[in-house]
Amino acid sequence: MEAFKVHQGLVVPLDRENVDTDAIIPKQFLKSIARTGFGQNLFDAWRYLDPGEPGIDCTSRPLNPDFVLNQPRYRGGSILLARQNFGCGSSREHAPWALVQYGFRAVIAPSFADIFMNNCYKNGLLPIVLGSLQVDHLFNETFSFNGFKVTIDLEQQVVLSPDGRTYDFDITPFRKYCLTNGLDDIGLTLRHADKIKSYESARLLQMPWLGAKLP
Repeated sequence: MEAFKVHQGLVVPLDRENVDTDAIIPKQFLKSIARTGFGQNLFDAWRYLDPGEPGIDCTSRPLNPDFVLNQPRYRGGSILLARQNFGCGSSREHAPWALVQYGFRAVIAPSFADIFMNNCYKNGLLPIVLGSLQVDHLFNETFSFNGFKVTIDLEQQVVLSPDGRTYDFDITPFRKYCLTNGLDDIGLTLRHADKIKSYESARLLQMPWLGAKLP
């Protein structure tokens, strides 16, 4: 996955509480066995005016002009600003997949559902918990200034606003290490590829029948 060190991006304000994973990526899209293509169906029921189904060409679907992702001033946004309890509901990993594949690198909110938060870390999406008053201020700034951007410095664990304000956030050393080095669970395992190969070779010498091909 892509490493996260410092990122500056346009802020997209999703001014709703308790956004669940079925709203982030509706259940009908979970039929896909691929791990790609979910970005076009992010917030599908809010984003489009017609019912969404897998395989539909979204470029010709009618857009909901009132939904934030469809407003011209927020096109190209890569930092989602949300309210409390973001990512509640089911544990589907497709939710962070859809956010990342749409183009988001981070989500800022007062609180997240625990499983969703862990799934974000595993897929290179940085969930940042800030206080409610800090989030309120960021919403006000985003609504007030067209093209409002912030810089997220993961090394320093701080969100930097154009007005000079800084917002510190917490992250465990392990999660920080994984994100800054672009390591998901598979990447963490492959750091020990030489040891794994050495173990497998030694084990095969001790138990040669394990390498026998089945008829």
